[in-house]
Amino acid sequence: MSSAAPASVTEQTSSTVGPAGDAPPAITVDEVTVHYGDTLALDRASLTLERGRICGLIGMNGSGKSTLFKTIMGIVDPDSGRVSIDGGPTRRARRAGALGYVPQSEDVDWDFPLSVRDVVMMGRYGRMGPLRMSRRADREAVESALDRVELTEFADRQIGQLSGGQKKRAFVARGLAQGATILLLDEPFAGVDKRSEATITGLLKELAEAGATVLVSTHDLNALPALADEAILLMRRVLLHGSPAEVLRPENLALAFGLDPSGASETPRDGERPNSDRADRIEGEMA
Repeated sequence: MSSAAPASVTEQTSSTVGPAGDAPPAITVDEVTVHYGDTLALDRASLTLERGRICGLIGMNGSGKSTLFKTIMGIVDPDSGRVSIDGGPTRRARRAGALGYVPQSEDVDWDFPLSVRDVVMMGRYGRMGPLRMSRRADREAVESALDRVELTEFADRQIGQLSGGQKKRAFVARGLAQGATILLLDEPFAGVDKRSEATITGLLKELAEAGATVLVSTHDLNALPALADEAILLMRRVLLHGSPAEVLRPENLALAFGLDPSGASETPRDGERPNSDRADRIEGEMA
């Protein structure tokens, strides 16, 4: 497995997209390398994300997207390099409830006997005592989060009985109840219905406007310009970090996904969708 980035793709280590300020970046990943046994999952990956931004993360299956999320969350320890959240260690941010995580569906035991309300209440655990006795403020935060993701009527249903889109909304609600200022979403739109996709997208935009940082992986390249303020192209390391239009240039996508850029049409401008045929071919490679 080659770990080298294509020479003609701009590699930005510790890249920053967004307004500069006195506060430290929301997320800093600096030269992080991760192996699973002999398999290289991340190779000196570096990025910086500022507050109030939605960043789309794209790459082929096996490019390290889920590993990057788990490393930022502190679930996976890097072999080398470092991750900082709001200028400090990940564990401090997790204790403070600053980090919210929506995992891929296959990482969740849907048969576990928890209701939707129980799952959302888990976002409040960091604010409870060792006995995890909920207070009025906890219950109100949970009910508000359920309402925002339109799951109030399903609150007492076992989590595994929800549709795919409803399950994703439940985990977004957990982050809302938690009061997380940084949200990591690993393929939140995979297998979801249009209503859930629209609900999640709207909430992410509201959160970013309020100052939250959102990192979301997606296979839907056509929707990326409307979803994200910036995008990252990952192939075990960060190949490119810039605007969606820049990342979606045919030559960048072609080198990352092993496709021939000569058949692509003109490059999309900011706010425009990429060529749909090209995006569909690449999404097939990502699936």
